[in-house]
Amino acid sequence: MTTRLKFGMKSLAIGLCFLLTFPVLQAQQPQEPQTPIPTELNLVVVEGEGAINNVRQRVTRDPIVRVEDENHKPVVGAAVTFTLPTEGATGEFGNGAKSLTVMTDNQGQATATGLRMNPVDGKVPIHVNAAYRGVSTRTTITQFSVLPPGVKPVTSSTAASHGHGALIGILVALGAAAAGGGAYLATHNSNNSTTPTTPTTPTGPAAIGITAGTGSIAGGH
Repeated sequence: MTTRLKFGMKSLAIGLCFLLTFPVLQAQQPQEPQTPIPTELNLVVVEGEGAINNVRQRVTRDPIVRVEDENHKPVVGAAVTFTLPTEGATGEFGNGAKSLTVMTDNQGQATATGLRMNPVDGKVPIHVNAAYRGVSTRTTITQFSVLPPGVKPVTSSTAASHGHGALIGILVALGAAAAGGGAYLATHNSNNSTTPTTPTTPTGPAAIGITAGTGSIAGGH
């Protein structure tokens, strides 16, 4: 009985000590800072603005942006989408598409890697959209594509002229075919047709003329 009582008192004392020290231990543990939801987002272009790229090589400066809140603090985990034009001077990202979505890192930065330009020289606007917890913003990074020396540029006007030339060639071919068909029909009809002749009056047997004359009758002797 005494042993059980002592054991119970000891357990009670241990429990009281734990209850007294638990708030102290909880207070000593580091608390993760609560990131407030930003009321607005800002996009800062870190790299890539005004870059001049050789169309036969990977871009020399990957587009990099930083997402900040209204207090200019980096926003971690924001979704940033880079979008290229669908025609003209454009390109594709490392995933083979014209659109790429990247999440911002601990510094609030997002990088569009693997960008390559198509063989059309000109200005390439890269549209950038950032979104985080219902708040979004956008900006544009402008880069330029150039062709190596000796390579004939492919522009929209050149493509249009090529298209007109092809159309003209088709029309000429169709006209020649139509002319040849007409000549064939004319020749075929002339060979199979006969020259009409003036009908003639049919002739009968030659007319026999009968001349009246005198006759003599001889009597018996």
